[in-house]
Amino acid sequence: MKDDAYTLSRFVGDMRGIVDSGATEAQLIARLSPLVQRFAGSGTWRDPSQYEVHPQQGFGVHLLHEEPDHALAVFAVSWRPGGGTPPHDHGDWGIVVGVDGPEKNVFWERVDDRTRPGYAELRKVSEKVFVPGDVVAMPAGTIHSVSNESDRVTLSLHVYGRHLNFAQRSQFNPEQRTEEPFLVRVD
Repeated sequence: MKDDAYTLSRFVGDMRGIVDSGATEAQLIARLSPLVQRFAGSGTWRDPSQYEVHPQQGFGVHLLHEEPDHALAVFAVSWRPGGGTPPHDHGDWGIVVGVDGPEKNVFWERVDDRTRPGYAELRKVSEKVFVPGDVVAMPAGTIHSVSNESDRVTLSLHVYGRHLNFAQRSQFNPEQRTEEPFLVRVD
């Protein structure tokens, strides 16, 4: 059900109240997930420009909100057909809600001892195709990859405890067993 009254400013205010409550990460994710889902379904934030995809990146990252200290970052992310990301983490907690079209998430586990810089061994744990309204809640340290296996651009709403490019996050190559910083272009 569309909630035309749930605007970005109300959503951000609600999130601030939860984050400022001193809740643990697990409590934050549990309390924020229904709000992110509600806001994703509200339609108050959607714009055709959010379907634009960066040609080299394979996806578009459109900033809707971030706090002055780079916390509580809200993005609309568009995925071109056949596009996606390598396995990566977010450096903080994250909540993603499907908005338009299916997106496949593959979840990974790091199995090396993390003592060698630039080296990482990953093992695939599970995968799931998320559809509009589905919530992906990721505590800090979660590693996943995303792909759009449909024939059209898809859209999802992403909320992170810290802006993607201000968090210490990594991308991984499971075949080459490498880890390197993961920065994205944000519009």
